[in-house]
Amino acid sequence: MEMEVKDELSVAMERLMAAAGVLEVAAEKLAGLEIAAVGSRELELEEKLRVAEATISALRAEGGRKTLPAGVSALLAKQGEGKNVDGSGVDAALVGLSMEQRIAVKAQLMRAGLIG
Repeated sequence: MEMEVKDELSVAMERLMAAAGVLEVAAEKLAGLEIAAVGSRELELEEKLRVAEATISALRAEGGRKTLPAGVSALLAKQGEGKNVDGSGVDAALVGLSMEQRIAVKAQLMRAGLIG
C-alpha cells in the first residue's frame, strides 16, 4: 500500500513539474509580447511628440513674426499702399482674392500692426 502511494505521489509530482514547465513557457511568451507592445507604443508616442514639438515651434515662430509675407507686401506695393494702411485701401487691393484669402491677409496686417 505504501508503495502505491509513493508511485501515485511520484506520478502527481511529474504531472505538476510538466504543468509548471508549460506555465513557465507561456509566461515567457506573454512577457515577450508585452515588451514588444510597450516598445511599439513608445515609438509611436515619441513620433507624436516630435510632430507636436515641431508644430509648436512653427506656431511660435509665426506668432512672433511682425513682418508681412513677401506676397502680401508685393500686393500692397502694386496698389501703392505705404506703411500705414486704411481698411478701404486694403479692401481695394484685395478685391481679386477670395473671402478666406482676404481674411487671412487682413489678419496678417493686424498682427503686423499696419491696420487697426
